[in-house]
Amino acid sequence: MGRKIEIFTQLHQKTARKYVDRMVDSKVECMEVAKKYGQEFWDGDRRYGYGGYRYDGRWERVARELIEIYGLKENAKILDVGCGKAFLLYELSKLLPKCEIVGFDVSQYAICNAKEEIRENLFVYDAKDPLPFGDKEFDLVVSLGTLHNLPLYHLKTAFSEIERVGKEGYIMVEAYRNSQELFNLQCWALTCESFFRPDEWIWYMRECGYRGDYEFIYFE
Repeated sequence: MGRKIEIFTQLHQKTARKYVDRMVDSKVECMEVAKKYGQEFWDGDRRYGYGGYRYDGRWERVARELIEIYGLKENAKILDVGCGKAFLLYELSKLLPKCEIVGFDVSQYAICNAKEEIRENLFVYDAKDPLPFGDKEFDLVVSLGTLHNLPLYHLKTAFSEIERVGKEGYIMVEAYRNSQELFNLQCWALTCESFFRPDEWIWYMRECGYRGDYEFIYFE
């Protein structure tokens, strides 16, 4: 099994959240809208998702840390599973101009609204399906905030495929450590299908043969 690392947590903790307010705000309806991953989820009202997911440069720090931690070279090949609007890949392409970036997301809207400079490297695809790439084709495969949106019976394929196509891997998922964090996560999450403690995630990743790195974010 890989390392437990902390790269994304700093970004996650910058957002203030009113958990109970979301739970009582027609949450079932909001979940149904969010799970379409359309305009409302990314750039609509906050009750349906991000409330406006716009490029603001915050992913540069994450990109720099990935380059340092994984020793990514100028010609590195990087895959982002569930890339959204691919702001991370955009930052990586700026820092490593000769690298090869590839990303996919289940959201047609996100791909169509990604940065124009890298849009040709992106495509619509579902993380639950076998990946259309060769064994160890990528130097690094990342997946941030995507896999917890899959039900348990699809997670096995996702984890095993990330392990298969990447020389190294780094995934981030939502988790909880106590009853309060579970309550907060259940209140806040609109698209999450798999609610696990860190030890449960680690056990399941091992069962799926995933040996890469991982990070958990919590709703404190």
